[in-house]
Amino acid sequence: MIYLAVFIGSLVFTGLVRMYAIRKSIVDIPNDRSSHSIPTPRGGGLAIAIVWFGGLIFYFVQNNMDSSLFYALLAGLPLSFIGFADDVFNLKPGVRFLIQFICAGLALWFLVGLQNIPIATINFQLWYLLTPLAFIAIIWAINLFNFLDGIDGYIGLEIVFIGFAIYVLTGDQLGMLLALSTLGFLIWNWPKAKIFMGDVGSTLLGFTVAVLAIYHQNKEVSSIWVWLILTAVFWFDATITLLRRIKNKEKLSEAHRKHAYQRIVQSGFSHQKTTLLALALNLIGFIFALLALTYSSFALLFLLGDLVLLFFVLNYIDKRKPFEYCVKAL
Repeated sequence: MIYLAVFIGSLVFTGLVRMYAIRKSIVDIPNDRSSHSIPTPRGGGLAIAIVWFGGLIFYFVQNNMDSSLFYALLAGLPLSFIGFADDVFNLKPGVRFLIQFICAGLALWFLVGLQNIPIATINFQLWYLLTPLAFIAIIWAINLFNFLDGIDGYIGLEIVFIGFAIYVLTGDQLGMLLALSTLGFLIWNWPKAKIFMGDVGSTLLGFTVAVLAIYHQNKEVSSIWVWLILTAVFWFDATITLLRRIKNKEKLSEAHRKHAYQRIVQSGFSHQKTTLLALALNLIGFIFALLALTYSSFALLFLLGDLVLLFFVLNYIDKRKPFEYCVKAL
C-alpha cells in the first residue's frame, strides 16, 4: 500500500505543482543549453521530494530502515529547499555550492564515511582516503544529474530504472520507493513534457543515488562498482563531455548543448527516441550489474565491458553530430 500511495502522491503532487508554477509564472525559458523551444513550468521535482521524504519518515517510524541511512538521506532536504528557491529566483552558484558541501558533509558524517572498496579479491579499508573521494563523488553526482536534466523524460526514466534495478538486485525497499516517487512525475514529464523537474528534483536525486551507493558499499550489500554500472549512461556522458570541453579550452561556466544525449537530439532523434535508447543501454547495463553482483571478484571487468559499449554508442553519436560542430541553440 505504501508503494501505491507513493506513486499516486507523486502523480497528484506533480499536477498541483504544475498548477502553482503556471499561476506564479515559474517557467523554464529556453536558453543556450535548452533542448526545448517553448516556456514550460518547472519545479516538478518538488513533488518527488515531498513523497520521497514522506516515505523515508514512514519507514523510519516503522523501524524499517537503518537510522544512519535515514539521517544521511534526510541531509538532502536542504538541497530541495535551495533547489526550489533556485528554480524560482535563480540563486548565485556560490550559495548552491555551499549547501551542496554542507549536505555532502552531513551525509558522510552519518554514514561514517566510505569505509572500504573492493578491487578484485582485495577489500581496501582506507577510509581516510576513500571518504574525501566520496565527498567529491557526492558533489559530482548532485551536479551531473542537474547537467543531464535537459530533455523530456530523460532523468526521470533513468531514476525509475536505477530504483527498480536496485530493488530487483538487492531487495532494498528504498529502491522501489525512489522509483515510484519519480514515476508519478515521469508521467507528466514524458515527451512532450508538461512540466520540468528543475533543480529541486535533479540535485536531490543525484545526492540520493550517491548516498545509497556509499551505504550499500559500507554494508557490503552491493559494491560501488554495481552502482557505477547502473549509472554509467549518465556519468560517462557527463565526464567525457567535461574532459572534451577542458581539452578545447572552453569556458566551463558557459551554457552548452554538447552532451551526447543533446547532440543525438540535434541530429534528428526525438526526445522520446533518445530516452528509450538510454533505457535500452541501461537494460544492457543491468545485465553487467547482475554479473558484477554475482561474480564480485570480476566486477571491474564488467564495468569495463559496459563502458566499452557506451564508447561505441558515443562514437556513433559523434558521427551523427560531431562534438566540435555542435550548435548552442535551436
